[in-house]
Amino acid sequence: MPNKKIPLKKPAIDVEFRLRITVGETHVIGPGKIALLEAVRTHGSITAAARSLGMSYPKAWRLLDELNQHLKFPAMHSAKGGETGGHTTLTTVGEELIRHYRNIELTLPQTCANSIQGMVRLTRAQEAPEEGVGVVRPPVERERHHRRVVHHPVSLAR
Repeated sequence: MPNKKIPLKKPAIDVEFRLRITVGETHVIGPGKIALLEAVRTHGSITAAARSLGMSYPKAWRLLDELNQHLKFPAMHSAKGGETGGHTTLTTVGEELIRHYRNIELTLPQTCANSIQGMVRLTRAQEAPEEGVGVVRPPVERERHHRRVVHHPVSLAR
């Protein structure tokens, strides 16, 4: 049987931003803490939020406590349990953190499109697709390690 050449599919090019605000050695705000805040908002408890992200309760509590220690006002409010158990809700500050973080994540690639395209052109990826002409396409949400990650696919100019 003759060897048949199978055309290789060119890999997709994605641009991913991982915004972090660091104070000293501490990542105060970043993708993991934002994902945790979103999970708290969705599930109404730190325990359920941690479970949904595949994280232990002590780690989730430590991350949220660390975040709150660096904020002027807390990002969430917890009501202690009772017969029905506790409940955690985000404060206005927590909601604002998520909103600002996601807004930056969505707008930054368009703002930096020319520089992103310039960087991608310097890689071997320029040998890949023939479609699209140097365009940063709309973001695509994916999950990685139970966290929402926004990818920004890029098409190269020819």
